[in-house]
Amino acid sequence: MIIIKDIVILLVSIIVIGKGAVWLIDAAARVAKHFGISELVIGLTVVAFGTSAPEFGVTILAAIRGMGDISVGNIVGSNIFNLGFILGGTAIIHSLKTSRTVVFRDGIFLLFGGILLTVFLWDLTLSKIEGIVLFTLLIVYLLYLYFNKETIEIEEPTHAMYRWDSILLFVGIGLVIVGSHFLVESAVNIARFMGVSDWVIGATIIAAGTSAPEFATSLTAAMKSRYGMSVGNLIGSDIFNLFGVLGIAGIMRNLSVSHDAHINLIILSFMIAVVIIFMRTGWVVSRKEGIILVMIALLRWIYSFS
Repeated sequence: MIIIKDIVILLVSIIVIGKGAVWLIDAAARVAKHFGISELVIGLTVVAFGTSAPEFGVTILAAIRGMGDISVGNIVGSNIFNLGFILGGTAIIHSLKTSRTVVFRDGIFLLFGGILLTVFLWDLTLSKIEGIVLFTLLIVYLLYLYFNKETIEIEEPTHAMYRWDSILLFVGIGLVIVGSHFLVESAVNIARFMGVSDWVIGATIIAAGTSAPEFATSLTAAMKSRYGMSVGNLIGSDIFNLFGVLGIAGIMRNLSVSHDAHINLIILSFMIAVVIIFMRTGWVVSRKEGIILVMIALLRWIYSFS
């Protein structure tokens, strides 16, 4: 009965997250238009931060409890899930346009972060100093982003900003966060029932759960032809996860992980490099490339559970 309850909670949470994502995207687009802000910038900052909130909560809570495998595994797994299943899956449904900016600025910065994290965690420990370095790099990136704005989608007519859009924006983010919380809790209970390890739970089940907001938000944005927000949300969310969430978690306390982290870190950097190549070819992530990304992520899941 307990497992059935968790499955029901999981399904309801997905519905709540989906509704919250629709409100978030619509309100964010109108707010961006009203203030003359690029939707790419909104995707890389406000929306990315909002959809990264579940990763933040899970990772920080796990760090406080000294559960390094779940704390780090959640971020590494979420980033791979975002680029593989979500970016790839969204591209299969609708090819995603990119630009020189999102490839050479944001993509390269994310690749640098993946390689840097691999170096930091090769000794199976993320120290406080390394956490400070990661978080400082995020601040530098955000400052650079603020002074270098560029869109990647062709601007289309957008309704004027409504008086309640600012409230709707945060309500949408709130629904995404609350829904993700219950989704993760139910997913963890189901995983525990199945008897899998902490790293596998963090890098697969919890990673998928905390990535639900990115999936709902990016898919909704792509279906509304807001490619800048869709691609920007995923790249931006991964950047926030890697530099911001892990940075803060590392600052709070030293995090120790198992040897399973090595192969997953290598896969993460490889996945980022492949995504950059795909985004550069024709400045679009095609349906065929989306299938390849999903297959890579699927093989990684099979490897984790095996």
